[in-house]
Amino acid sequence: MARAFTLSALVAFAIDQISKYLVIHVLGVSALRPMDVFPPYLNFRYGENTGINFGLFGDGSEASRWILIGLALVICIGVTIWLRRSAQPKWAQISGGFLVGGALANVFDRLAYGYVLDFLNNSLPGINNPFVYNLADVFIFAGAFGLILFGSDKNTPKRAARKKRQ
Repeated sequence: MARAFTLSALVAFAIDQISKYLVIHVLGVSALRPMDVFPPYLNFRYGENTGINFGLFGDGSEASRWILIGLALVICIGVTIWLRRSAQPKWAQISGGFLVGGALANVFDRLAYGYVLDFLNNSLPGINNPFVYNLADVFIFAGAFGLILFGSDKNTPKRAARKKRQ
């Protein structure tokens, strides 16, 4: 199962980084040059996020940047250790890989640029959504949701030890 976790993490990381490169460098989306793909439902809008989702805690300071990097790495390590020790089902392993791969893609952005590069915007007719996100955020959300949906506490080491004693 470690293979499913590793492969899904690599896929999430690669898709996020490739999508950012294509949108920013190939299509030329910038703060001055947004692109309507399927308006208003899908638009490309350039965003530099120094915080977490929706720019929360994004004061732009170096301290907050490193705190967010550290927090993301601690979560990635925690999820990885939990998945390795608890023999989770394949879909939970894939979900965990998506979460870790997406989080590491955003960590890479923070290390490389000092912010997370966002470009996806979804609105509705008559409702202009000002927020942007990236595919790493999608992988993080999907991974967390998948862990809730497919994860099992039946296989945790403590529970397995208790079963053996009974």
